[in-house]
Amino acid sequence: MMDVPLLVRHIAQRAEQVFPERELVSRTQEGIERSTYARVVERARRLASALTQLGIGPGDRVATFGWNSLRHFELYLAVPSMGAVLHTLNIRLFEDDLRYVAAHAEDRIVFLDASLAETMPHLEGIEHEVLMPDGPGERPGALDYEELIASGDPAFPFPALDERSAAAMCYTSGTTGRPKGVVYSHRSTLLHALGIALPDAMGLRERDSVMPVVPMFHANAWGLPYGAALVGARQVFPGPQMTPAAIAGLIEQEHVTFTAGVPTIWQGLLQLGDDAPSLASLREIVCGGSAVPETLLRGFDARFGVPIVQAWGMTETSPLASASRLPDDERGRDPESDEAYALRATQGHVQPLVDFRVDAEAGGELLVRGPFVAARYYGDEGDDERFTEDGWLRTGDVVELRDGSYLKLVDRTKDLVKSGGEWISSVELEGTIMGHPEVIEAAVVAVADERWGERPCACVVRTKGSELDADGIRAFLAERVARWWLPERVEFIDEVPKTSVGKFDKKALRRRFA
Repeated sequence: MMDVPLLVRHIAQRAEQVFPERELVSRTQEGIERSTYARVVERARRLASALTQLGIGPGDRVATFGWNSLRHFELYLAVPSMGAVLHTLNIRLFEDDLRYVAAHAEDRIVFLDASLAETMPHLEGIEHEVLMPDGPGERPGALDYEELIASGDPAFPFPALDERSAAAMCYTSGTTGRPKGVVYSHRSTLLHALGIALPDAMGLRERDSVMPVVPMFHANAWGLPYGAALVGARQVFPGPQMTPAAIAGLIEQEHVTFTAGVPTIWQGLLQLGDDAPSLASLREIVCGGSAVPETLLRGFDARFGVPIVQAWGMTETSPLASASRLPDDERGRDPESDEAYALRATQGHVQPLVDFRVDAEAGGELLVRGPFVAARYYGDEGDDERFTEDGWLRTGDVVELRDGSYLKLVDRTKDLVKSGGEWISSVELEGTIMGHPEVIEAAVVAVADERWGERPCACVVRTKGSELDADGIRAFLAERVARWWLPERVEFIDEVPKTSVGKFDKKALRRRFA
């Protein structure tokens, strides 16, 4: 067999050669921009050429600070293909963390959207800033993105590279300390892109119109821009307008068939009124980032007729590592049965090339390994407690197996409530609470208790006009969970705080209700 390296440039070259006229769409502050794979790859070559002229070479870190857009996608193709390393900065990080990750990664140049020009601080060590014109906004001293593109060579040849060299890096959201860097190789990136396109993963195909709602600064938008380009799918980038109404409107307008994002996004769409845009073009939504409550699955089936597929992964797993789909087996399972919904609410089967084991001595913690799973954190050689001596990643997720081999997330190890020596799953408890018709969101955290050590505190967001009280919550739970799980303390709040990637920020809730 030929020894051909697995490189990101293969994604760009295939899109350019096989799907040159396939449309790409991007919404900016000023309206809709349209392009094609041929045009985007030509601009990526120009960009790589211009970066070379600026002194950026193999291994140099190129940072981005932007929304999901065509220009961001051009950087996705150009930077790794020229041998540099794409570092997507999280636009929602606190300034202190943002400065830390840019310095830790040793970023040399940063590309930022004009709409975010006033948001991003000036970062130490940055030699050049490049302003991408997605709308009004100025950045004194910054280079102009379009002028940079115009100066580059449209025939710039992407060089031969070692497939194990770095292609991109992302930092974890830092919910338990400083963000940690994860470096993706060309090999891992291409294998992950192939993996997510498989039918029982995300099932991407050429006929799809794919809209990555998950941010491009969060684990490479779950690999969607690469996977979609690899199969030639049309892509729709939502830009800065990320309200539920704006997302639904773009789905309807651009006839999106596939999209992916965290549960809070889709919960927001369920709250839209009867005049909400149509989601009829959607064939499927992949949802992950945190546990998907069964009520969300049922809600989308009932209201929109659109199936939500739960997926699981981490920044450290590139990130998709499992997906939950019903088996087509001899039992003739009713897809609308309670059994079917319970299975769809699991994290599902691990993806091909991902191995897993459950560490019983660690309370059922899930361990994984594979060719697109991190082996260590960038620059933290001494911080190895997340990795076993025999090469497995400790995920921090406690799981149990359902239906033989379906992974069911019980909780994060740090979020379990230990009451009187017994464990209470915050994930299961909050999922059950969200089954109440007058509850929009619910998060459960542990609070100190003199008698039991810890007890669950339920933080609940009610529907508008609801008079639901703590006794009502407990009465609803009493028929569905063990009696000793019932929370003595129920706090009604206006909104569950979110992390920079849209997950429930339980650290903030613990501080507030400790």
